[in-house]
Amino acid sequence: MFEPATKAERKQYYTEEWDIKKLPEFINENIHNREFGFDHLGRGPNDRHRVFKNSNELKKFLRIRFPFAAYCSVAFYNKPRRRGDWLKSELIFDVDAKDIPIRSCDCDGVCEICLDEARQIVSNILDTLKDDLGLTDIHVIYSGRGYHIRILDKNVMKLNSEVRSQILKYVVGAEVPKSKYSSIESKERNYYAQEVYKKDRAPGYDKMDHYLIPFGYPAVFTKRVKYAITNMNGTEKMEEVNPKLMKDVLKYREMVQKDEWGLFKNKIGPIRYRNLVEGISKLNMGLVDAKVSIDLKRILRMPTSLHSKVSMRCMEVKNIETFDPLKEAVPKFVSERKGY
Repeated sequence: MFEPATKAERKQYYTEEWDIKKLPEFINENIHNREFGFDHLGRGPNDRHRVFKNSNELKKFLRIRFPFAAYCSVAFYNKPRRRGDWLKSELIFDVDAKDIPIRSCDCDGVCEICLDEARQIVSNILDTLKDDLGLTDIHVIYSGRGYHIRILDKNVMKLNSEVRSQILKYVVGAEVPKSKYSSIESKERNYYAQEVYKKDRAPGYDKMDHYLIPFGYPAVFTKRVKYAITNMNGTEKMEEVNPKLMKDVLKYREMVQKDEWGLFKNKIGPIRYRNLVEGISKLNMGLVDAKVSIDLKRILRMPTSLHSKVSMRCMEVKNIETFDPLKEAVPKFVSERKGY
């Protein structure tokens, strides 16, 4: 498992297993407006600006060339071969299991444990995108070593990079909500957080800790802090969080698991609690690859293609709660390997 695919295995995959019917409709639809790219040597995309009029043309290409990796743009263009006349772009959240900042495993690449932790992070982000931001037309793709959340909601498709960056910070909990202990001034706070703040503001809001406010950005931030604290293994590096504080966090984190935030804060102390949540907010920026989210012309691993570095299928996930990549994304040729 997770071994690179040979050239013969790639050929077998694209000629015997790859099924054009499994190409997601959101890719197939308007396929002629997307740019496609391919990696033929295993060194990164070296064949860019490909255009296919329909999925049958794509099928012929894959069966003849069986590339090491296949990509398609998140952007739609009138002139995709030149990436000209940009129309709109999907909003992307890229969660790579090997890069998530808090992992309970110590593997060098990916394993069953960190893949499942990436799945949990994706599930949490989906809840925020749907429940807090009201976004629809969201597709989850298992990439081979993590997940891509691809959003085609018409409300986000034409947003610029700056607004996408603000949505990213809101969704992952990358800024501490303003409180009596916060050093972040109002004018510096996240745009999205400010909008929610204005909408939901109640008397005394500025004097309340994030965990006391059950709606809007403070509630999202509280969920992200809870996930971080309950999943830490003690080796995480954060500014202003020394070994003694980390030891106390692990000692008392059962209180956070029970949502006894006040007791937890009293045990930790208000100043050290502030240091902890500010450290976690910075860690949270690593939950997703920010460069992917703000890039309007990114090419992304194509659903149904083979991730040849780990011999896994890149595929659309219908139910993130029950999805098991080690059962559903393993190509046939892997199970036929000697000793599998």
